Amino acid sequence: MRRESDYLDSDGLDLTDDVVQINRTAKVMKGGRRFAFSALVVVGDGRGVVGLGFGKAREVPPSVEKGRTDALKKLCRVPLKGTTVPHAVVARFRSSRVKLIPAAPGTGIIAGAAVRKVLEAAGVKDILTKALGSKNPMNLAKATLEGLRSMKTRREVAERRGVEI
Repeated sequence: MRRESDYLDSDGLDLTDDVVQINRTAKVMKGGRRFAFSALVVVGDGRGVVGLGFGKAREVPPSVEKGRTDALKKLCRVPLKGTTVPHAVVARFRSSRVKLIPAAPGTGIIAGAAVRKVLEAAGVKDILTKALGSKNPMNLAKATLEGLRSMKTRREVAERRGVEI
């Protein structure tokens, strides 16, 4: 569970947002069906700051706006090594697993739609990915973000172990 102190402030950042998924649900009432919408939105600056938010409303635009607001509250910094990630990692969220593998410059983002949007928002340009288990876009996006958050740079590992590089 993340604490509020783990998140960044959005002030002064040039952020862009992208909708990962919009889901429509229906509730049957006396007069017919009532529809509601949920939106999963990713926000990032393309330079290592990314956040993921979820919003629900009766119409699509308010649900997207609520998702964006939620994502701004959950911004975090992820380590990058040039245009790729520092090391390979396998991350899980519920029944989805995502394998993130660093790639050589010029490779591009080899990923499905949900994983791609999170990686683009974070600023990763070269990476290989593999989705395992459930292909639910919400779980894949959250697993990708968890994988990016779990990455450590060489300096962080050295400090944690108490050795010099």
